[in-house]
Amino acid sequence: MDYLLDTHLLLWALADSEKLPNKVRQLLLNPKNQFYYSVASMWEVSIKNEKKKLGVSGTEFMHYCEQAGYKKLPIDEKHILTLETLEKKENSPEHNDPFDRILLSQAKSETIQLLTCDKSFLFYNELNYTVI
Repeated sequence: MDYLLDTHLLLWALADSEKLPNKVRQLLLNPKNQFYYSVASMWEVSIKNEKKKLGVSGTEFMHYCEQAGYKKLPIDEKHILTLETLEKKENSPEHNDPFDRILLSQAKSETIQLLTCDKSFLFYNELNYTVI
């Protein structure tokens, strides 16, 4: 199966962190699965590194992802246009994180499963994400 990893899961997987859920660890070890990282995650890491919130640059992050065998998923116009089709559940709180939204849009556009631990995705009526 094809999976797009949310930024925090990527960081945990690359660092072999104890925060990485066992379910994700098992998926990562299955050779039948293919994993993607988004250019949006590179952008997010670069911004956080600039603000001294991370100890890894966007360039280092990209190299680590490539070394781990993850495929890069660029952002293109269909991903941007799919943002307009994301459906939220009624009375859901505002979710303005542009990185989360583009990752969900990419997963929907590419028909791949977004893996995340972020509970804010639970407010979407989309079928292409798994909150772990």
